[in-house]
Amino acid sequence: MLLPDNIHPENSIYFNASVVLETLQEFGKLDMLDLYQKITKTKKISFPVYILCLDWLYIINVAELKQREVKLCS
Repeated sequence: MLLPDNIHPENSIYFNASVVLETLQEFGKLDMLDLYQKITKTKKISFPVYILCLDWLYIINVAELKQREVKLCS
């Protein structure tokens, strides 16, 4: 769910994508699995939710994925 209708926004794709984005801003570009490992050190996030976050960031033209490398769009 992109935005939840309950009181737990930390379960939303929108919120978790912000964590992914914050990590990308810190490290620049990373391998998709390395990025996931760095995120899971600070926040518990499942891999399917992580993939949905990457999809969301790609759709809004913030991140791009080329041959397993995730980086911010310029």
